[in-house]
Amino acid sequence: MVRLEHVLDSWNKVRQDTVSAVEDFPAAEFDFRPAADVQSFREVARHILNAGHGLTALMLDGVLDFAAPSYREQLKSLVIPLPEGGTQAELAAALRQSIAERLPQLAAQPPEFYDAMMTRMDGVQLTRLEMLLTIKEHELVHRAQLFLCMRMKGIVPVTTRRRLARAASK
Repeated sequence: MVRLEHVLDSWNKVRQDTVSAVEDFPAAEFDFRPAADVQSFREVARHILNAGHGLTALMLDGVLDFAAPSYREQLKSLVIPLPEGGTQAELAAALRQSIAERLPQLAAQPPEFYDAMMTRMDGVQLTRLEMLLTIKEHELVHRAQLFLCMRMKGIVPVTTRRRLARAASK
């Protein structure tokens, strides 16, 4: 059995590490791309923000079919506006605010809400709880992109710093 509280707590921790990546990356380098044909650091951070915020908003609004033609337009309407893609401080604040807003809303839903079946963007049927896990996993994938950019700039991500600190204290 997967417990909702664990999923929400885990996603919160993932998000705090995403915020740390945004805060630790040099602001002057936010448009850095590890390759010409991939999103910049800023674009990935914005994608994490808007995907997590928008997908959970649609779930909370009762949308059950993310494969429907109207899904993309609905998601576009939920983009968090930030001027010129967002500064370092704006992105970090928006990431914090979004998760702080969503976690209590998601926690307040009854078990039946999470048992309901829905359709993911690729047509796969899953429960809302499984979709919430998918949203968290999506953030983990893109957080790894942020971490790669950090490593390419010689910056050690927060998760590694924590692991090294634990090892040093033993």
